[in-house]
Amino acid sequence: MRLVLFEEPGAGKTIRLGVLTHAGVVDVSSTTGMATSAPQQYIQVIIDGFDDYRPALERLVATRLPVPLDLVRLRPPLPRPGKILCCIGNYWEHDQRDARPLNMFLKNPDAVIGPGDTIVLPEFTDPYVFQHEAELAIVIKGPAKNVKAADWRRAVFGFTGLIDVSARAQGRSTWRQGSWMGKSFDTFAPIGPCITTADEIEDPNKLWVKFWNNGDLRHNYVTDDMEHTVPELVEFATTIMTLNSGDVIACGTNHEGLGPLQDGELCELEIERIGRMALHVRDPLHRAWERGIYMGPGSTNPEARRARGEA
Repeated sequence: MRLVLFEEPGAGKTIRLGVLTHAGVVDVSSTTGMATSAPQQYIQVIIDGFDDYRPALERLVATRLPVPLDLVRLRPPLPRPGKILCCIGNYWEHDQRDARPLNMFLKNPDAVIGPGDTIVLPEFTDPYVFQHEAELAIVIKGPAKNVKAADWRRAVFGFTGLIDVSARAQGRSTWRQGSWMGKSFDTFAPIGPCITTADEIEDPNKLWVKFWNNGDLRHNYVTDDMEHTVPELVEFATTIMTLNSGDVIACGTNHEGLGPLQDGELCELEIERIGRMALHVRDPLHRAWERGIYMGPGSTNPEARRARGEA
């Protein structure tokens, strides 16, 4: 089941719960009888009680006509996660080497935006460039603490997509590295378009991730390239801290497709079995960088590596 939060035109800012189908969105808000003034709390209630709610959700999907997608506005399915944990690196990037130590950082939950929203580049002149990182994200069912890798499904409600927008220093280094402030500007955590429940995804390490910038394909990889797989990520994170329903673990990205984001662009993320979302980019300073895939110092793109005599 693919769960969404959405607004209907003319209905104010009321957030509704929906199920995304091939024909559109089925409104299933009546399932819980909850008010929707706190959408993150709303989705957490669904996560916690999903086994009880599921029969009613399935009946509504089978009996109600879906609303076409162009008549609704999808919102982030997790409007303000309590925690957004993001992997540092975590992809082989087709390099034969030992796996690097697993590491994560916390991204600002207030940075979340959703499908159709706008990534706004900050009016800082210090970061060298702002780049996209297209990632699979794990949606937690909690409380989850000390969950072993073999038991990872106990702590996972489903999966969604996340763009880890990143301010860079020169090269591929994160701006103000060590503080991770360059990952936490407002609007730097687009999430969506939906949450696909875990039962719909047999193996999260066999999903295709794609990202387009103004129609040009940039990221194009399969999640089987992770150095540390989804079960390992769940075990690692829950060994350190308790994760609660609606928390998120972003699985990292294959950096081969890194490129700049700049004013006026349209970027699109698509993950197999989850779906596709588009976002706009606005830069109040109207800066410009060379379009394309980043090929500078630290680039893992095969062409860049060949140019350095590494492959």
